[in-house]
Order: sequence, then C-alpha cells, then structure tokens
Amino acid sequence: MPTDRLPRDFYHGLTDAALNGETPDAALLERLLTDPAVELMPLLNAAYAVRQHHFGRAVQVHILNNAQNGRCPEDCSYCTQAKTSAAGIEPYAMKPPEEVMQEAERAYKAGAHRYCMVFSGRGPSDKRTQQLADLVRQVKSNFPTLEVCVSAGLLDDEKAKVLADAGLDRLNHNLNTSRKRYGDICTTHTYDDRLNTLRSAQKAGLSMCSGLIVGMGEPPEEVVEIALTMRQLGTASIPVNFLLPFEGNVLDTPHGLSPDYCLRVLCMFRFACPSAEVRCAAGREFHLRSLEVMALYPANSLFLDGYLNGQGEERRRTYRMIRDAGFEIVSDHGVDELLDEITADTDPSTTAALTIGGNTTPIKSTEQLRPALNGAK
Repeated sequence: MPTDRLPRDFYHGLTDAALNGETPDAALLERLLTDPAVELMPLLNAAYAVRQHHFGRAVQVHILNNAQNGRCPEDCSYCTQAKTSAAGIEPYAMKPPEEVMQEAERAYKAGAHRYCMVFSGRGPSDKRTQQLADLVRQVKSNFPTLEVCVSAGLLDDEKAKVLADAGLDRLNHNLNTSRKRYGDICTTHTYDDRLNTLRSAQKAGLSMCSGLIVGMGEPPEEVVEIALTMRQLGTASIPVNFLLPFEGNVLDTPHGLSPDYCLRVLCMFRFACPSAEVRCAAGREFHLRSLEVMALYPANSLFLDGYLNGQGEERRRTYRMIRDAGFEIVSDHGVDELLDEITADTDPSTTAALTIGGNTTPIKSTEQLRPALNGAK
C-alpha cells in the first residue's frame, strides 16, 4: 500500500463524528477539499453513510418558479438579473396569481417535493409581502403536500412573520460567499444584511434555506467558513451552487471547479451539517459532467427543470439518473410513474451543451420561464 494513502479508519472517523453530533474542526474540513491523500471514493462512501442515516435513499426534488425576472437594483456580480449584467434574459413583472398557480400544479404533477417561488429585487414592500402571503396560502390550499419556499430578497422581522403566518414552509436567502469576500461580489447590500434576513426568518419560526456559490475565487478555507456558519445558524436546507458562466455577467468565469472538487465540497457540507438537506444546485450538469450522479451520495436534493435563468438537463434524464442509481424521490408520484408520462428527450443537444466545460450557460427562453402560458406539462 502506498504510504500516502490514508487508513480506512480516517473515513470511518468522519462518519462517526458526524453521526455523534461532534462539531468538526475547520482544518479537517479544509483538508477534505485540498489534501490529495484524501481519496474521493472513500470520502463519498463516508458521506453517504451520514446521508443515508438522515435521509435514506430519498431525493427531494425542487422546482423553481422565476416569478419575477430582472430589473433588479442590486449589483450582485454573479447574477443575470443584476443591474450590472448584460446577460440576455427576458425581464418581466411579477407573474399574475393564476399563472403562479398553474405552475404550482405543474410542479406538483412533475414530482416536486418543494415549489420555490423567486422574486427579483432588493426586497418586497409591505404591499408586495401581503401579495406573496396570499400566493403562499393559495398554493398550500390547492396542494397541501407540496412544500413552499419563497426567495424575495431582504426581509425584516415583520415581513418574515407575515409570510410565516400565511403558512410558508421555508424562506430562502443565500449568504453566497464569506463575510471577507462579500464586498468583492456586491456593493449595494452587505453580508450582514443577508445574515439579518436569516435571523428574521428564525424569529418568525420559518425553516431556513441558505447556501453559497462556489467558484467565485474564494479559497477553500472560506468555503469551510460558510459551511460552519450554516451549522451555527441551524440551516435546514443548504443549496450548494457552482458558478455558471453566463455571457454578460460581471463575474462570468468559474474558478477552480472540477468534478472532483465539486464532489468534495458536497461531502464537506454533509460532514459539517449532517442532518441538513444538502442540495446539489446550479452548475450540477455543467461542472460535474460524467460524475453528476455521484452528487446524490453526499447530497439528498436537486433542482428539476433548470435554475433561475439557466437551463438544466431534460427532466426525463434527471429522473432516469435518480432511478438508475437506486434512489427514490419524495413525492406523491413515483419515479416510474413520472417517467411513463414524460415524452422522449426533446433536444439532446441541449444537455450536451450543459455538460461540456468551457461553454457559456444557455439562458432559458420565455417558453421555459413561463410554461403555463404555453400549455407545457
């Protein structure tokens, strides 16, 4: 045996510490990202043991509704909706309630466990907050088993309480990067503004969804810092995004992302936050490429039908990947049932474009952003 290989007890120790609730050491977590002696397959196996303990072989499927697109006054350098972005997105005002409900039905029938409504802008006014609360009530009334998440920018205690009282299951507000780096990616609001929104969600009794974007030039120790912050906050759901290269964005070039590194990041989050829902979010297809299915071993959640403005892989392929790896989805519908209802892949070239490193990310068309207007199933 080569002397630089770590004993299996090292990996067993990672699993045991996570299952025993021990707070992981930051240096150890960073080592998982940087030390070539830490082998990927044993690391994935150790992370899977923790994931299996908390979630079995279940995969939570999320579908995003980009319910209000573009014209944002913020300057987040990674975002296609930012005022500083020249990406060719299709801006539109908040979708009418009828359209939002039709897309909620579409998400439910597509097997989604959680329906995520995202609204661009710095944050909602009092009037808009009431409108969001009305949407939440209606979705929960129409689809009682469909969990609802809202992402609407910065919120204070009162607005968070309005949404909680409406029955909102979860509030999303990503920290995105470390405190030290935040001013490098955004100048129109601060890291503390985002942290305070999460604290308002906590005060209101809302479950929190908050994650990061990896690949914006941050060193591994800052990725670890974010993971430990999520642990400290008790974050229930952690979307781990990998920067997508959108032509026209200020920050349009991912840094340091390989399939190996992305999988290590997911494993590290599983050890740092053992019982949290860890989601392999944006960039799954683009950066993991042929190793995409391996993300399901540390992570227990993913997005279906793409991301906010970026295209994702075809629905049929995602469900086949889940089924073929022996996983199951959290849904009123089984994977086989859903696959029987889905027609053949509509455009295999789209998936190919998503999985070849070095390309820019295809932006969603109006038909993809507003499927209810086009009669899509």
